[in-house]
Amino acid sequence: MNVKLITPATLYPIDLASLKLHLRLDSGSFSGNIDETISIAPGSHAIANNYTTHKGAGVSVLGYNAVVAAHFGVLTVGGVVDIKIQESDTDVDANYTDWATGAFTQVTISASSSTQEKEYTGTKAYIRTVAKVITQAGEFSTTVIRLASQAAEDDLLTELIETATNDVENDSRRQIINAVWEYYLQEWPDTDRIKIPFGNLQTTDLSVKWKDTDGTETTLTLTTDYLIETNGDQCGFIVLPYGGSWPSGTLYPSNPITIKFTCGYGATASSVPSMIKSAIKLKCTKYYEHRGDNPDYEESAYQSLVNKIPRLYDEF
Repeated sequence: MNVKLITPATLYPIDLASLKLHLRLDSGSFSGNIDETISIAPGSHAIANNYTTHKGAGVSVLGYNAVVAAHFGVLTVGGVVDIKIQESDTDVDANYTDWATGAFTQVTISASSSTQEKEYTGTKAYIRTVAKVITQAGEFSTTVIRLASQAAEDDLLTELIETATNDVENDSRRQIINAVWEYYLQEWPDTDRIKIPFGNLQTTDLSVKWKDTDGTETTLTLTTDYLIETNGDQCGFIVLPYGGSWPSGTLYPSNPITIKFTCGYGATASSVPSMIKSAIKLKCTKYYEHRGDNPDYEESAYQSLVNKIPRLYDEF
């Protein structure tokens, strides 16, 4: 099967926090279980009736439970401060968007300092805070507090999640979290349908293209040239409409037919069946509990992994 991963999944079916909970990992102290990162630095912030002037630093929250704290000082009469949480898959300014439930309660003149807290329950990898100051300058700051037990092992656990996810995908021959693939065919089938691998075929952004002997590429038209049969969590098909036929032109000699498709249970971990998540956690548990203390197990685990890597026999 000639396939190529074009856009990999942006997250895994389980996160670091849920794996730590499953493994019952804890640093043994409250201070060791949390860390704090300032998003908007404390101080008096000038009037700015927008959310672009006072932008806090982005903080990675992937795999963590996170709480955002907003600290307010005494405001001048007439002063108003609005703070909200933004989220993004990458820590790039242009990619941040407002988290739907991330607005703090508006603060006006107050006789004493106050603090508000809001737990982040979104699914993005990064969050930050932005603020708007109206009428008078205001004293405030924001902090992102993460539950970060056993931080020294985070890299190891993240690698185990990736490895275990790949194991389950290889063993089940499924794509779990949505990803974009290209499937290459050398000729049109003799039947009226083409089976698409990995299950859970999505209709979004699917395309079928072919190249003639000159390398000229033609894109087929959905409903006119082909139909999409998704078939739930089974393999989907590209199907000819009634009375239709595949293109009759002579094909290009190398990968002439390209089917680009998205497949997976969904774009978020919440869309993945619990049975699959449990399988990944169990695989992670095996790798974690037997690291370093059982050479025979480690060797067999290594062989299990390496045997799934496609071996190249070509000579260069």
